Amino acid sequence: MSEQTAEQAATFAVEAHGIDPIPESERWAKPRDIFGLIFGGANSVSTAVLGTFPVVFGLTFWDGVLAIVIGVLVGSLILSPMVLFGPKNGTNNAVSSSAHFGAHGRLIGSLLALLGAFTFLALAVWASGDALLASVARLFGFEQTGLLSGLVYALMALLLIVICVYGYRMLVVLNRFVPILVGVLFVVGIVVYASQADFAAVLAHRVADRWSDPVYIAGFFGSVLVAMSCPISYGPFLGDYSRYVARSVPRRSLIVAVVLAQLACLGAFLFGHVTASVISIGSPELIAGGDYVGGLVASAPTWFFVPLAIIGVLGGVTTGTSLLYGTGLDFSSIVVVMGRVASTALIGAITVVFVLVGKFVFDMVQSVTTLSVLLVVCTVPWIAIMLIGYVVRRGWYDVEPLLVFSRRETGGIYWFQHGWNTNAVIAWAVGAVAGVMFVNLPGQFVGVWGGLAGGADVSLPVALLLSSLLYWGLLRLNPDPDYVFGPEGPRGVPSRSGAQASPIVHRGASAPIIEGASA
Repeated sequence: MSEQTAEQAATFAVEAHGIDPIPESERWAKPRDIFGLIFGGANSVSTAVLGTFPVVFGLTFWDGVLAIVIGVLVGSLILSPMVLFGPKNGTNNAVSSSAHFGAHGRLIGSLLALLGAFTFLALAVWASGDALLASVARLFGFEQTGLLSGLVYALMALLLIVICVYGYRMLVVLNRFVPILVGVLFVVGIVVYASQADFAAVLAHRVADRWSDPVYIAGFFGSVLVAMSCPISYGPFLGDYSRYVARSVPRRSLIVAVVLAQLACLGAFLFGHVTASVISIGSPELIAGGDYVGGLVASAPTWFFVPLAIIGVLGGVTTGTSLLYGTGLDFSSIVVVMGRVASTALIGAITVVFVLVGKFVFDMVQSVTTLSVLLVVCTVPWIAIMLIGYVVRRGWYDVEPLLVFSRRETGGIYWFQHGWNTNAVIAWAVGAVAGVMFVNLPGQFVGVWGGLAGGADVSLPVALLLSSLLYWGLLRLNPDPDYVFGPEGPRGVPSRSGAQASPIVHRGASAPIIEGASA
């Protein structure tokens, strides 16, 4: 069998691995595969929806572009080091977080991943499904109905489940060419809408004394925050993609791949920004009413309906699969009686219900967008603690104790205080709560301290700095035991000597399991 034939056969074979570490001999993924997975994961109509927020907040066109670029760039720089945990431990980031949050504390990462997946997956299905149905309806002249919308959402979710059941290799192959095609269509769309007569009015729009207006400043920083939400939301998921990367692959190449993948998604953001700007001139009520996709299709030339439908389907597939795959994988490590395939099917089914109920019963589309920002504010402190932990531990981890929770065991070097590392948990909780209190999204959510910074949304800097400084301080006041730092010892923080790690014991077992360290 040729190498190409073998790869094709492996692509259509259901992935055998779950949450257990991938053996080094089976780690075949390259930085270009990580680039494709992340690019495809964020290159869809749902990302374009995030790009509409500068228009919703009333920014001028170029201020909106600036807010988007700053948000994506800063978010990608914060996100990128999270790719290192996968090659280091061969498992996902929620499991790796056991080293810093404790065997039970890793549930914080799993919860963030689960909520993030439901939120962004719902956005992907809603936006992509609406774009597909609206384009096809306009092309063939039939009326959109709630029944048809629900059917499209369900079919898209079913397609995502099928692809994710096949697993990692299928996702890699899919993202080698689909994101590029969708990206090209986004660029074509930018040219199409920027060529319309209304775009001249968009560029001519001015706001007098805008930087002295607290509402305008809040809108600018709110737009930055929304743009940052896209890359940062992938923090809990990067290990899902990079666990098939060999430890020998240079860390710099992986970090560069993550940053470039997020920057490549600027096409989707700017497509949303340009199209929403044009729609706001001719049909401002559609933007104000949250019907971006309806305005998008209504203002498109007839020949662009087919590209819009392609963007809707293919972009939704790559984004949805990247989220569903990781969530199904992590859920199987929490509910161990279910394997990866069963967990993926269950999460997919719950997502269908969430999408249908949210769309037709509670009209949650706008609320889910707000939730995505709040989740990012809670994810940033988690990322900060993980990265500080990586630095002070010199990248040293003992892999077997990371799996204590998923193997229904107790003990090990990451057991800390009954499975919780209070240093990390307290620092995360304080940073997350304080960050949420400083959120300032005009017209959507304003925290109790959201107006203290003169209209600017400083929730992410507050969450990031407060959790980082508090965790660093707690590591000095209440040092971690020396056995979690490996043979070279800690970097920049003290350790507590003389402590003994409790042995790993399977629940119900009487004899301890002897653990072996691996760097």
